Amino acid sequence: MIRSELIQILSEENPHLFQRDVEKIVNTVFEEIIDAMARGDRVELRGFGAFSVKKRDARTGRNPRTGEAVDVEEKHVPFFKTGKLLRDRLNGIEES
Repeated sequence: MIRSELIQILSEENPHLFQRDVEKIVNTVFEEIIDAMARGDRVELRGFGAFSVKKRDARTGRNPRTGEAVDVEEKHVPFFKTGKLLRDRLNGIEES
């Protein structure tokens, strides 16, 4: 599913809202998640999962084409850990 499909589905399920308002809501939610992660904060959506940032230390890598050693700088990467509800649903386990 892509962002525009999400907006379309939410608009159809909420006919009392204009599509442009649903689009603003979805964009705001994503922007807030991005801003929080940029600050180094963790974002937890209960039942869905948690977004966080992990630090990867600098290291020496290899150029796969030439085999030459290459210095790879330290970087921060996004990380997502699924919540129990999502994990159970993906594995066909129904909540009792």
